[in-house]
Amino acid sequence: MSVRSTRRSPTLRSERALIGEGALLVGGMDEVGRGALAGPVSVGLVVVDAGTRTAPRGLTDSKLLSPSARESMVDPLRRWAVAWAVGHAGPAEIDAHGIVAALRLAGRRALAQVRRTAGDVDVVLLDGSHDWLSRPHADLFEAADLDPSRTLDAPEPGVRTLVKADLQCSSVAAASVLAKVERDGLLRRLAAQYPAFAWEQNKGYSAPAHLEALRRHGPTPQHRRSWNLRVLDDTAPAATAAAAVDPPSTPAAPEPKVVTLDEVSVGSGVPLRSRVG
Repeated sequence: MSVRSTRRSPTLRSERALIGEGALLVGGMDEVGRGALAGPVSVGLVVVDAGTRTAPRGLTDSKLLSPSARESMVDPLRRWAVAWAVGHAGPAEIDAHGIVAALRLAGRRALAQVRRTAGDVDVVLLDGSHDWLSRPHADLFEAADLDPSRTLDAPEPGVRTLVKADLQCSSVAAASVLAKVERDGLLRRLAAQYPAFAWEQNKGYSAPAHLEALRRHGPTPQHRRSWNLRVLDDTAPAATAAAAVDPPSTPAAPEPKVVTLDEVSVGSGVPLRSRVG
């Protein structure tokens, strides 16, 4: 019997249980890009309510879908959801504050987008066993200018963690698909600026071609410089990746800015604003 025939589709059972406990809006949330060497970490958010019907057929964790299957599901999932959003935190933010704080920032950016059109999400379902979305008791990082929810004086959503939620919960699986498709598209656009790194293929992860380009050219402004890149120190030349892209005989092109929410919103073929279905 094939794997496809035995694989169970995610359902809204967990989401409906939370709605039965009194939640009006339940958001499924999942991240992508956490372990990459380059590019942002991205967090998808898909919101459902009591009237949400069964998810589009074929939905599952984004890692189990082919790129074409993921992309074909984007429009049906956006229409199905009450609201959706993808938030990002860029390499400089990851370097400055750490990956967990960057995940929290990206997740709260997604919540802030949804809040503008659908209101406050009551409960968020997170894939995994660690609640990286809730603020710690002592949080010096999330000042008002970095945390959109603070500027709007928004209430703190409840958070429920569930291991393998991306396989069990339709909202979380949908969030994983939307986040994966959006981040992959962003890395393809960044690959045009830095073709040596093959980001259109490896999406910023540590594939052999990416590691070889790091050894030859060194990191770019889109790399997470706080990541463990010391293994490349013995072979990386002094020349920068920008020099490899632009020959020395030509004027140096301006370095691209660090990826931020606003910049991705302008340049993305997939808008970051949430929609109300």
